[in-house]
Amino acid sequence: MPNSIVFVKQVPDTSNITSNAMKEDGTVNRAVLPTIFNPDDLHALEAALELKDRYGGKVTVVSMGPPKAAEILRDTLYRGADRAILITDRRAAASDTLATSYILSQAVRTIADYDFIFAGRQAIDGDTAQTAPQCAEKLGIPQVTCLTEIIELDANIATVKRDIGNGWEILKVRLPALFTVVESANTPRTWSAKNMMRRKNNRIATEITTEQIDSYKSAGRLMEQWNLDDIGADINRCGSSGSPTKVFRIQSVVLTKEGYTDIPPTQEGIAELIREVVSIKTV
Repeated sequence: MPNSIVFVKQVPDTSNITSNAMKEDGTVNRAVLPTIFNPDDLHALEAALELKDRYGGKVTVVSMGPPKAAEILRDTLYRGADRAILITDRRAAASDTLATSYILSQAVRTIADYDFIFAGRQAIDGDTAQTAPQCAEKLGIPQVTCLTEIIELDANIATVKRDIGNGWEILKVRLPALFTVVESANTPRTWSAKNMMRRKNNRIATEITTEQIDSYKSAGRLMEQWNLDDIGADINRCGSSGSPTKVFRIQSVVLTKEGYTDIPPTQEGIAELIREVVSIKTV
């Protein structure tokens, strides 16, 4: 039975960006932005759950972020994940993709028992699509990006289908391996009422008092909370010290046009719109 690890991320809701979304040092001011479950990661979770439905095994979800990210970990448990782990440590703040992939790879090594790693194709707060592939490189395992389907699993060989933009590829991959999942791969399932009732009181240690930890643990309601020491991470490779990416400049884009142009739904109206966007070099 294959065991899966899924990387998920709580991200700022980019549809509600405000003027104070960025700090002066070029990092995202996450404290002032509403957050959501990264959309692509929902498809990664669904891929792992579908694999569990077909072949059995367990699904472990890992997220790196502030204690508030426990919200999306509960979400994954409601959908059917078996185990949820939050990596939270102030020393990991301002990690770029290189540092983040190192931290996640250390978490995977700590978990140890896995066949599949699933991640969303990219996160909407960075759009780099780099973290998961970098993690595969650090772990020394194969990677398949833009996964759309797991066709067959035979022992330690997975036959999979990936989107290459203008077509598809069918690949055979030796496990363990990492897969990034695209939106077209599946439709994420909704919460299970049974899982929600059973897991709704699950908390990480930061969300409860020290006196409550033992009772939560004995009741099976304590979610795992790890810091960098728990995963044996080299502090010099984490956070800003382990992140070579630097922000050169932040520029606010101000829209100066007032009002709007009404385009009539006619052939002449569309032709006029095309002439306008070409003249201002929009296309």
